[in-house]
Amino acid sequence: MVTGVTREQALTLLKKYNKEPFHLLHAFTVEGVMKWYAKELGYEQEAWGIAGLLHDIDFELYPEEHCKKAPELLAEIGANEELIHAVVSHGYGLCTDVEPVHEMEKILFATDELTGLIGAAAKMRPSGSVSDMEVSSLKKKFKDKRFAAGCSRDVIKQGAERLGWDLEDLFEKTISAMRFCETFVQSQIEQ
Repeated sequence: MVTGVTREQALTLLKKYNKEPFHLLHAFTVEGVMKWYAKELGYEQEAWGIAGLLHDIDFELYPEEHCKKAPELLAEIGANEELIHAVVSHGYGLCTDVEPVHEMEKILFATDELTGLIGAAAKMRPSGSVSDMEVSSLKKKFKDKRFAAGCSRDVIKQGAERLGWDLEDLFEKTISAMRFCETFVQSQIEQ
């Protein structure tokens, strides 16, 4: 995938439309997770990372138009159709009927909600980190519908199915991805 934009352009656009620390943290987390998956699967990391970084570009200011306002905002930096489709398709079934087709889009769809669940579970750990998180503890949090209630379990399940993975495999890989990018995410927040 080629995005048609640089990370610098993507970051400038992200910060233009997102000021809340939580939204920036989520964007950097999903960027890092997408780069990890790209590396693991033999794809170009920067493009996958940019899709992760910009996936919620319109959510903070336009929550009622999430995934609908994104094409207009992404056009400001000359994003191509591939990037726009990837960003819009991550909201499939929730706020758009644009389906994730490419493997990268399916991973973005599957991991977006899951990174939120893993992040919330990490905060509850004595370490406050994913570094010592086990799949078994994440499975318990996943089953507790009251925990991180805003993270859609149905989307996470659908994401795993679209990839042809079982939930445990998706959990294990995404925990590994978040471990890998934890330092990167922290460095981005501190800038």
